[in-house]
Amino acid sequence: MKKYQAHMLSVAPMMDWSDRHCRYFHRLMSRRALLYTEMVTAPAIIHGDRARLLDFTAAEHPVALQLGGSEPAELRDATRLAADWGYDEINLNVGCPSDRVQSGCFGAVLMKTPGLVADCVAEMMAESPVEVTVKCRIGVDDQEPAEILPDFIETISRTGIRRITIHARKAWLQGLSPRENREVPPLDYPLVHAMKSAFPDLDLSINGGIDSLDEVRGHLKVMDGVMIGRAAYHRPWDMLGQADMLWEEAPQFSSAIQVAEAMRPYIRDHLAGGGRLHQVTRHMLGLFHGQPGARGWKRTLSEGASGGGIEVYETALAQVTRAAITESRQEEALQG
Repeated sequence: MKKYQAHMLSVAPMMDWSDRHCRYFHRLMSRRALLYTEMVTAPAIIHGDRARLLDFTAAEHPVALQLGGSEPAELRDATRLAADWGYDEINLNVGCPSDRVQSGCFGAVLMKTPGLVADCVAEMMAESPVEVTVKCRIGVDDQEPAEILPDFIETISRTGIRRITIHARKAWLQGLSPRENREVPPLDYPLVHAMKSAFPDLDLSINGGIDSLDEVRGHLKVMDGVMIGRAAYHRPWDMLGQADMLWEEAPQFSSAIQVAEAMRPYIRDHLAGGGRLHQVTRHMLGLFHGQPGARGWKRTLSEGASGGGIEVYETALAQVTRAAITESRQEEALQG
């Protein structure tokens, strides 16, 4: 049934953000949501340190690998090499607003060549033991999304691909930075919703600017899935703390403080293995967004985590715990 599909809610692949530490942290809050890696280019997998690029822990499942590339043969080989890692899905990036990497084009520029995307997907599907999916934009540059998006979806769906995530913004390959491309082009949710009506047999998810669970629920009335990105990163408790209720399951934790406490063993293990506190806690700065003690939590970790150990984390956690107790007592006094 639809309600048990992991991709009903997913956390987007985000460069420099959605690494294994971030995914472990997000998984604590949602046992169901589908998590994505950062984009990894096909040449990097073929020629680079695959263990460093692809390793993840069993606790992160369900987790998808996102690949970047435009050479069908390279993507085929990268998919074959990555298969042994046991990802739950392999995704092709057709949405990153950058037009070149090393030897070739990749990302959103591929919206201009749907036939090439279809060739890439077909090669990946031939080697993948798990589902191959695509994440795309509604168009790039001067393309008219309402005209090109249906053709793009029709073309790549002929490969047998069944699941596509659509970022509801154009990408401008010249004149806007990658960050601006996530904010400046206007969102067109109605167009993406219309694609679900036009392709009812495909499994389509929507992405872009969705920043509350209420919005997620609204889109799920039309779409098969919703992908969230920056909101999940900057306000993780708000977006993921109650997310499992979408699957009619009780959340694992009742407060952000419990999540922070549950991260202790992971952080200790990371430090014992020679890692730095900042590598984990940089993903946790927004955990207490809008809650008592949030400023102290963020300041303590921002200033002390680069060179500090578990004592810095305990200090930060103690601040939000005290602030929560103080607020609770004040509320009780007002009610009493």
